[in-house]
Amino acid sequence: MALQLEQVSYTYDARSLLRQTALNDVNLELAEGGLTGIAGASGSGKSTLLQLLNGILLPTEGTVRVLDVTLTAGRKPPKLASLRRRVGLVFQFPEQQLFAATLEEDLIFGPLNFGASPEDAAGRARKALEQMGLEEALLSRHPLQLSGGQRRKAAIASVLAMDPDILVLDEPGATLDQVSRMELTLLLHRLCREEGKTVIIVTHRLDELLPYADRWMIMHEGRAVFQGTTRGLVDEARQLPGYGLSVPQPIQYWLELEEVYGLQTEEPCLSPSALAERLTQLASAEAKKERAYA
Repeated sequence: MALQLEQVSYTYDARSLLRQTALNDVNLELAEGGLTGIAGASGSGKSTLLQLLNGILLPTEGTVRVLDVTLTAGRKPPKLASLRRRVGLVFQFPEQQLFAATLEEDLIFGPLNFGASPEDAAGRARKALEQMGLEEALLSRHPLQLSGGQRRKAAIASVLAMDPDILVLDEPGATLDQVSRMELTLLLHRLCREEGKTVIIVTHRLDELLPYADRWMIMHEGRAVFQGTTRGLVDEARQLPGYGLSVPQPIQYWLELEEVYGLQTEEPCLSPSALAERLTQLASAEAKKERAYA
């Protein structure tokens, strides 16, 4: 099990009159090697949840288990350096954290801090850049010489250079154009499928992640109101507006096809190409029936 939350709550300023509960009695289990999407309206607790996963925040109630580390409310936590290397957390707009004179200096900073030799750190930097689909020639450039999409990928590469087992990203596609967002989503999907990384992505663009996520978690007012597969999310999609989320267009189209053609037992087709292909198959089958009865 990659991570497990048991009755976890988190309250900001817990001992103050200004205390505010951001998470309330959250339970979660995620297996290793999967891609999980987390969605919810602003203020639903998504970002707080992510910060519990590598010990930036500690639970005020309940227990968080991540890999072989256990964080229990009210108990002194273990040393967290190893956890923070193994759980890479990418905040929104991570390119703002690039600070060095060259991209290579940025990418080797983390590995060096965690004890890697200069040669090992340089090798990790090159591998991480390749994992993000960027050319090695960019290593000598100043980060501001890169395009917006390249800087975003480079910032994620700076986390990958520490070779985390779990990669957690908060709105990684924010402010990017659609083409750049899809390129990034495909790269993260490949990291999961080909390299066995456990990937967790917070997103408000459910439609773009639907074809790739294994599981989904929907947050609402600090609670996990849905957890399950993409098939389960489709079945519960009509509840999403009550949680401040729109029903994604691919799910709307699929639900219409289900109703017309009785496809409730099929795995949903939620990418544009898969939807188009399935619709073509259904139309062809209908045409054959009409010719048979003509």
